[in-house]
Order: sequence, then structure tokens, then C-alpha cells
Amino acid sequence: MRTALVAAGAPGLTRALASGYHGPPKLTVTRALTEWTLDPWILVLIVLLGGAYLAGVRRVRRGRQSQSRDNTTWSVARPIWFCGFGLGFLVIATMSWVGVYQPVLMYARAVQTVLLVLLVPLFLALGRPLTLATTVFPRAGARLEAVIRCRLAQILTFPAITTFALVAVPFVMYFTSWYTAVFHSTTVRELTYLVLMAPGYVFFWTLLRVDPVPKEYSYAVSMWITGAEVIGDAFFGIAVIADQNLIGAPYYHALARPWGPALATDQVIAGGVLWILGDLVGLPFLAAQLIHLMREDESDAARIDAELDAQQAQQAQQAQQAQLQITPRATATPGTTFTPGAIFTPGALAATVTPGDRADEGDLSDSNEPQEPQLWWENDPRFTSRFKPSS
Repeated sequence: MRTALVAAGAPGLTRALASGYHGPPKLTVTRALTEWTLDPWILVLIVLLGGAYLAGVRRVRRGRQSQSRDNTTWSVARPIWFCGFGLGFLVIATMSWVGVYQPVLMYARAVQTVLLVLLVPLFLALGRPLTLATTVFPRAGARLEAVIRCRLAQILTFPAITTFALVAVPFVMYFTSWYTAVFHSTTVRELTYLVLMAPGYVFFWTLLRVDPVPKEYSYAVSMWITGAEVIGDAFFGIAVIADQNLIGAPYYHALARPWGPALATDQVIAGGVLWILGDLVGLPFLAAQLIHLMREDESDAARIDAELDAQQAQQAQQAQQAQLQITPRATATPGTTFTPGAIFTPGALAATVTPGDRADEGDLSDSNEPQEPQLWWENDPRFTSRFKPSS
């Protein structure tokens, strides 16, 4: 059979057979769409996560319907984020051409790293799984929120720590023997997938603030942290490009891949993928943080305006009540006696009031008249000299 294949004209296959290469065939556009592999452990994880999430959504919506409430309280977009994009990108990262070629092409391994560290956790966090869990299981959710808001959780999810972990975990993997250990052990490979996704999920969970978080940081802080993450991805990619030593050299030399880019070129492409693709994922997230910041400012401004309007309405109501409680006083002249049961006409009552009392009454009525409110700068000592009452 080997002679027949050589006679049929397959120089690449000839070199592969001569070198002892037993990996997948040369990567082409067609194979990138058709080459798939099965990762049973990841498949079980996807089925469990997706099934539990959809069951929780169904229970929440049934509960809303039984209480005669709007059954759209759990947005349709959230299952799409979690199951469609989050778990969908997990399938692509582990079982599509990326999973097939990641043991033989370093740039395929780099694409897988970006997907697991950034894209999968981002969309899983957008699905708001913690809020779903606390809604479906209120008692357990209360304990979960207590754990989330404890002091230790606040320390571990401090933005500088989560950002450092997001960049440090893949960095350590690429520049230690951990990189090639993934190719020799299924257990190490599956655990590596989880370890890569964990810091990314914590990073996006704490910055998006769509689920209960240990501490709510302003979106201005989130923007600075996201900018630091983009810089960290760039540093990581440049470090891979500039490394003069071939990463995983013994493994790749023993693999003897007869097609595709040279090993050094493959490493440069991988560094570019880590740098550029990582930034392409980080920059839209940075733009989203800017939008959230603008919305937060608008919300704060509307809240402050509502509080000021309420204070002004309360002050006006108190002034009106005070005005209604004021009654004119009448002072009898010395020697005037009032007989119990006597009826006083307005003229008689006016006769008992002295002219001086009438003057006092006029002064009192003037003092009780509502005063025109003054603007704040008219009472400010820094500006009172600039404003004078007009005649």
C-alpha cells in the first residue's frame, strides 16, 4: 500500500511515512470545517452545564407563570449567551479543528488558549448563572451570596489579583513543562482546560457585575483593569514571539510534522495570535465598559435630580403648612372686659383693638408673608457683593 501511495504521487505523505509522523493531515480550509474530534470529558461537562442551566431557566419561567407574572423576566438573550456562545465556543476550542490540530500546530494551541481564557468565560458570565442558581434555590442561594460577599472572596477577587491570574496562568503554562505535559496525559489536558477558564470567568464576573459580586467596583476602575489586561495579553504574545528558544522543542522535533510552517515560524504565528486575537477580544469588552460607565453616570445624575426635586417639594409643602397655621392676634385695651357668652361684631372687635395693635398686626402679617426663595449664590459670601436687589 505504501508503494501504491508513493506511485500515485503523494510527496507530503511520503515524507510523513518516512519521518514516522502519525498526526492529522495537512490543515486546509476544507479540513478546518470538516475535521472534528470527540472529547468525552468535555462533552459530559457541556451536557451537565447546559442541561442544568436550561432546567433552571424553565423552572424560573414556570414559577413566574404560576404567580401570574410576566414570564419574560428571564431574558431570552441569557440562555443564548451561556449555551449558544459560552458552551459553543467551548466545543470549538476542544473538539473542532482547533482541538484536532492543537497537538501539532502551536498557533492552533494559541487559538485554543484565547478561546478558553477569554471568549468562553465572557459568555458564560453574561448568562448570569449565579443569579439563576440563587433564584431557583433561594436557601442555598442565600448561603452562596454570604460566601461570595465574605472577606476572603473580596480579597481573592480584587481586580489586580484577577487580572494578574488571567495573564499569569497561560504565561506559566507556555514557559514551563506544563505546555508539553498536556500532550501526554488526558487528565492533565482536561484539568488544564478548567484551569484556563477559571481566572477568565472570575475576571469577567467581577467586572460585568451582572451577578452578585463580592464588591462592586465602579466602571471607571473596570476600564483601567481591562486596559491592563489588554496590555498583559500583548506582553504575553510578544514574549512568545521574542523567545529565542523553541517552546516544547523536544516534543515538536519528535513529532516531525512534515507539512505546514517551520517550528520557529509556527511559534511566531502563535505569539501573534495570542497578542492580536487577545486584544481583539479585550477591546470590545473595553468599549462595553465605557458604555456601562456612561449609563452609570446618567443613572446617578437622574437619581440626584430626583432627590433634589423631592427635597424642594417637601420644603414647599412645609412652608405652605406653616402659612396655614398662622392666625391674626387681637389685643384688648386695658380695662376692657369680655362677658362670657357675649357676641362681638366685627366692628366691636375692631373697636377693642388700639391703633398700635393694628400696626403690630400689620407688621406681623408682613412678616408672615411667604418670602421669595433666594438662589444659592445670593447667600454665598463670595458672591453677595456682586448681586444687589433691584428697585
